[in-house]
Amino acid sequence: MPPKRKAAAAKLLKRKTKKSQKEQEEPDTTEKPKKPTKKTVIPKEISDQEPKARGRQKVNKEEISDEEPKSKGRKKVNKDEKEEKVGRSNSTVTQWNKINFSCTKKNSKGEKSNLKISCWNVGGIKSWVKKGCQEYLKYEDPDIFCLQETKCSEEKLPEEIKDLNGYHQYWCASKREGYAGVGLLTKIEPLNVSYGINTPDQDEDGRCITAEFDDYYIVCAYVPNAGRKLVTLPKRLEWNTAFKDYIKSLDDKKPVIICGDMNVAHNEIDLARPANNTKNAGFTKEEREGMTDFLEDGYIDTFRKLYPDKTDVYTFWTYMANARSKNIGWRLDYFVISERLMDNVCDNIVRTEVLGSDHCPLTLFINI
Repeated sequence: MPPKRKAAAAKLLKRKTKKSQKEQEEPDTTEKPKKPTKKTVIPKEISDQEPKARGRQKVNKEEISDEEPKSKGRKKVNKDEKEEKVGRSNSTVTQWNKINFSCTKKNSKGEKSNLKISCWNVGGIKSWVKKGCQEYLKYEDPDIFCLQETKCSEEKLPEEIKDLNGYHQYWCASKREGYAGVGLLTKIEPLNVSYGINTPDQDEDGRCITAEFDDYYIVCAYVPNAGRKLVTLPKRLEWNTAFKDYIKSLDDKKPVIICGDMNVAHNEIDLARPANNTKNAGFTKEEREGMTDFLEDGYIDTFRKLYPDKTDVYTFWTYMANARSKNIGWRLDYFVISERLMDNVCDNIVRTEVLGSDHCPLTLFINI
């Protein structure tokens, strides 16, 4: 083969070889991405969809299961919030330092108070102590403190009460543990202390303590409630008669200071919704007339005497429907005194800011 032709043939062979190499290389580089595309992209889309579908189902199930506890949680929180609102109003969060426990008023004789008497329906002394409400004694510092609805026998009193310094203690418990009961704490030792109102059927509930001092009697009373559907109204009316006779027997000797839960809103001004409660315990015609009859026997409701037109002042609020925060209440707790002591009274203050029970305490400032 001539040299020129041989060179041309070699050149052509070289081109074919390069082309062949290129063709061999190109499919390798093009197919490799395609194969993964077919194998990974397309199947991946299918396989991704299934897990996503499963994943969404799982997420939905988880969301449902999450919502159920959250829903339960919200219900619990709402219930707790309601209880906490009650707590803020009736339980453990009294802002002691923000309350002025002093009295600057003088009586009609121009005299300052020299005797401070407080009373409080504590709604169970054990729970009252657990809430730290015995702090009240530190801040109010009454000379005499009367408690109602202690619901505790003397043997089972909390140690915090037994260990109180500076007070002589007297307790009158119901025969039924956890029911009724009254107590009287006094810095001044009484001449004599008696229990009940000389009526066995009433006295078994532990509703009255009387302490005799030089110039007066203190009577701590927890008057029976007429009950739901007025089932105990007859017993309440029997109490009214016996209590009136008992107080009269004391008043014939010395003037009387009666304090406690009288379980009646005497007039329409003494409760937030009188029209709705005319057939309910505490505002029936019989109970109101009983209070009127008692006062007409020679006694004075000190708060209403001092503040005849003052509205929206209550001492009891039900735990239901945030009644206390809305101030939908009843004035059931009183200081009632013999008429001849009224000129000695400086003030009667209802401590609505003091929390810890469905009742609040009240304090009488008097000069004797």
